[in-house]
Amino acid sequence: MSVATERRRSAPGAVMACLVFAVLVAVFAGLTAGAYPLSLQSYGRALEALVSGETELTSDERVLLLVRGPRVLAGLLVGAALAAAGVVYQGLFRNPLVSPDVLGVSAGAGLGAVVAIFLSLPLAMIQLFAFAGGIATVAVVTFIAAAVQGRDPTLVLVLAGVVVGALAGAVISLLKVLADPYDQLPAITFWLLGSLASVRAGDLAATLLPVLLGLLPLVLLRWRIDILSLGDEEARALGLEAGRLRIIVIAAATLVTAGVVAIAGVIGWIGLVIPHMARMLVGPSFERLLPAAMLLGAAYLVVVDTLARTLSAIEIPLGILTAVLGAPFFLWLLWRGRHGWS
Repeated sequence: MSVATERRRSAPGAVMACLVFAVLVAVFAGLTAGAYPLSLQSYGRALEALVSGETELTSDERVLLLVRGPRVLAGLLVGAALAAAGVVYQGLFRNPLVSPDVLGVSAGAGLGAVVAIFLSLPLAMIQLFAFAGGIATVAVVTFIAAAVQGRDPTLVLVLAGVVVGALAGAVISLLKVLADPYDQLPAITFWLLGSLASVRAGDLAATLLPVLLGLLPLVLLRWRIDILSLGDEEARALGLEAGRLRIIVIAAATLVTAGVVAIAGVIGWIGLVIPHMARMLVGPSFERLLPAAMLLGAAYLVVVDTLARTLSAIEIPLGILTAVLGAPFFLWLLWRGRHGWS
């Protein structure tokens, strides 16, 4: 471990302050960057219109309050949620390669959304089907893990997630083959690549509740999650009911993931890479790791989304950019891993 890393971990307050500043910078960049130029006066007038509840909005105010504002807030919410879920999964399974995809959550949510698009349902139903698909997938995985006796329950849970996720991916491929190539297939493809382009204020309000319901137990149980990451035997030795607590924590992380996938599509790499970055900054303690990862994930996705809509005339799907940025970092992490993951 380098001296610089050790110094950062010994000053978590300074690291958190830097992360909060990074979030503010990302939000400012997200609100100002774009093809439609906005003056500084526009922000003041938009804020006045928001506070006063004014309904007659100018073009600048409409761009800020109805397009960029909800989009930036969605980036903060989705990035923070996926990073939090990644931290939880990696800690619980004691595996640095685990991400929210491990239990098939993303694949199940994707299947639900694809079914809704295939049936030509409206956007609200697509989000509802995606959320239901993510929850149903984890329910099936959990049932399989509970039904298989005499094996390592964590290993069975991961393997069941991989199998169910692969099955969901196969059904998605089948529906893409059967879909209308001029209308449904492009919609399915872009949704699976992830985007915040269609998020509006109403979507945020509907997503906020399941995300908060999932994050609340993670925050309240942060001390016990630290103990769970030591292993079941150590947890039982300390008087902790590891099995029940593990199910509660997994369900909470799944709820968070399914909630944001329902509005943003399948965005990979955040839940895998961001926890490692946060761990390098503040160390493995869940009490500091969870807020650090959420701040880092929120800033990261807002920056990536800003790049996605400004780098070219056509918006780049988020899943492509997160993979392009995340893969080199993870390769570096693998190289660095010979010194240890913490």
